[in-house]
Amino acid sequence: MKHLLYSCLLAFALMTTTSALADDKKEGGKVEIEKTDLVDTGTYQGTAHKVDPEEEEIYVKTDDGKILELYLKKTTEITKGSEKVAFDALKEGQKLEVQVENKGKKLKPIAVKIIE
Repeated sequence: MKHLLYSCLLAFALMTTTSALADDKKEGGKVEIEKTDLVDTGTYQGTAHKVDPEEEEIYVKTDDGKILELYLKKTTEITKGSEKVAFDALKEGQKLEVQVENKGKKLKPIAVKIIE
């Protein structure tokens, strides 16, 4: 009976782990999030879900649960308080406010504000 219980618990743990990773895809050793959302042009608040310094890319999970994929450009203004900061100031888990422009099938990041 104990073996059956342990087997069920192990199967459940494996299923939940697999489910949690289902939206992520490994590509060249990096984790890419496949299911992202397009939103209207505007300003959104959320959390830095993933930060990729090599690509200067961030995934922002908005307060309403959407995942925004943003490739930052040289023209994207990144601020913390009233100061401009470099990309390396962005860390996973930070509260962010992002201003984006919807360009059809892509989001163009205009500004990223780190909120303390």
